[in-house]
Amino acid sequence: MYVVYFFVGLISTALGAAAGLGGGVIIKPMLDLLGDFNLKSIGALSAITVFTMAVVSLFGSRKLDVQLQKKQSFTLAIGSIIGGGIGKSLFNSSLKYEPINHMIGLVQSALLIGILIIILLLMKYRHFYKTYHLKNAGIILMIGLILGVVSAFIGIGGGPLNIAVLSLLFSMDTKQARLNSIFIIFFSQLAAIILIFTEGSLVEYDLNMLPVMVIGGVVGGFIGNYLSLHWDSRRVELIFNATIILIIAINIYNVVQAI
Repeated sequence: MYVVYFFVGLISTALGAAAGLGGGVIIKPMLDLLGDFNLKSIGALSAITVFTMAVVSLFGSRKLDVQLQKKQSFTLAIGSIIGGGIGKSLFNSSLKYEPINHMIGLVQSALLIGILIIILLLMKYRHFYKTYHLKNAGIILMIGLILGVVSAFIGIGGGPLNIAVLSLLFSMDTKQARLNSIFIIFFSQLAAIILIFTEGSLVEYDLNMLPVMVIGGVVGGFIGNYLSLHWDSRRVELIFNATIILIIAINIYNVVQAI
């Protein structure tokens, strides 16, 4: 099983780093599919693996001829951290409510399917919409907060949501949105990891596969950076769309299996 989880970490983060998806949006349904871990453990494995990828990706991004919009992205990141805390609290509270806690995974998958379909359509037809260059810090912070709540409750890093927001509300092209998305993911996953290690007992988490997934995340970060460096925006967008479709298919399968 170690080999399986290594490749889950590697493939998820390689695609996530190349397209700005982060990897959590892929890891979550894959671990649901494998069925070896509870929801809390899946969240922890995903957060730490994706954070590792983000560190590698940002370190390697110095070679990329892409501008990092630090002011807007950092404001979004702060909002995402605050929202992530709220979303995580909502998630933990729902797990404690006995009548519905067995349905949380199903609800997460169903919500993720809906959100990803909307994102896929928005990105595919974004040339028909007016895009914006938001600069108001308060509005940007609020958008980040909403992203954080949704991402934390569903149990993903928020990459697809970041890409859609950065493209539509900040008029970034695919490669620029990819880099800024990973910048936001770095901070949001760092906050998630701090919460994991401070909110309660680690006994609740099964982290046996963490070392191999983290190694996969490191390798995936390097591969994703290499692809982003050598591919143009059109190819990065193709990877983004193909990955979103794959994630939707996996989540539909998970929902059907759970019903």
